[in-house]
Amino acid sequence: MPKTLTQGQLHPRTPWVVLGLSIAGAAGVVSLISMASGEEFSLVGTVALGVLAYLVMIVILSRQIEGSRKATDRLVTALVTGAFLIAMTPLVSLVSTVVILGSERFDAEFFTFSMRNIVGEGGGAVHAIVGTLLMTGTAAIISIPIGLFTAIYLVEYGRGPLARAITFFVDVMTGIPSIVAGLFAFSLFAIFFGPGVRMGFAGATALAVLMIPVVVRSCEEMLRVVPNELREASFALGVPKWLTILNVVLPTSAAGIATGIMLAIARVIGETAPLLIVAGFTASMNTNMFADRMQSLPVFVFTSYANQGVDTQAYLDRAWAGALTLILIVMALNLLARLIARFFAPKLGR
Repeated sequence: MPKTLTQGQLHPRTPWVVLGLSIAGAAGVVSLISMASGEEFSLVGTVALGVLAYLVMIVILSRQIEGSRKATDRLVTALVTGAFLIAMTPLVSLVSTVVILGSERFDAEFFTFSMRNIVGEGGGAVHAIVGTLLMTGTAAIISIPIGLFTAIYLVEYGRGPLARAITFFVDVMTGIPSIVAGLFAFSLFAIFFGPGVRMGFAGATALAVLMIPVVVRSCEEMLRVVPNELREASFALGVPKWLTILNVVLPTSAAGIATGIMLAIARVIGETAPLLIVAGFTASMNTNMFADRMQSLPVFVFTSYANQGVDTQAYLDRAWAGALTLILIVMALNLLARLIARFFAPKLGR
């Protein structure tokens, strides 16, 4: 009998059938153990036992029909898929929990009112949203030029001990805790304005300290991706180096640079510790970056949860709504980064 292309292969539905049988068998075993011990049914134990049984069964079945190489391939595929699902489980759980609990106060009042004179139900987080946007935007204005120019120096001009020292300190700054940036900004502004100073610009400075190394690293990698042939072609036409960087290198890497900058902003927009130290918290609207305390969304979430009043549920609802708002802002920034990357991507057509 002649062989066909499907001989020696499992049916495409076989792994799913084996997985279903494994989960069902594991559920039966866990149920019996639960009834014998008097404990509650364990869903996590059922899934873990079912996956383990699936790995054993699919490898044995594949080895008998498809051979050892295909069985090894199925084992590794199952392990990689399982690792992916394990990594996604807390993320899905977190997002679903925030969406469900945050939607309780996700209304017009939440986005139009502050917490001034509010001690129970009602109120909103407009003062925190405005403060977050102002401080993050100011931090971006400070850090983007510094980070971009530093990256240009390291890629286009930097040679010798100075470039190595800058690279080393950028690597060190990338790993510093956010509380250290807050303490640095607090100490710096205390020198000029006295101890106990709280203002939005100090919070923006702390966020800029955290943003600069991220911007430097992302921009540096994008600039290095630009082929040297483009630079050499520009030099061959007699174009000076600074004009080559401005008209050739930066436009070619603009998409990656914009993406890295957006990701750096998304990385610092959720920082709580430095803003709690240098910007403080307030229940009123404040749009002056250089006077008085300024509220931010992360600090709003923290204070709503930590300093619950008489109506505990009202404070918790506002905290979850603030967390949902912050997640949506970060999601919008990531979508904006993708759109900018697509818009500024170099055209590959001839």
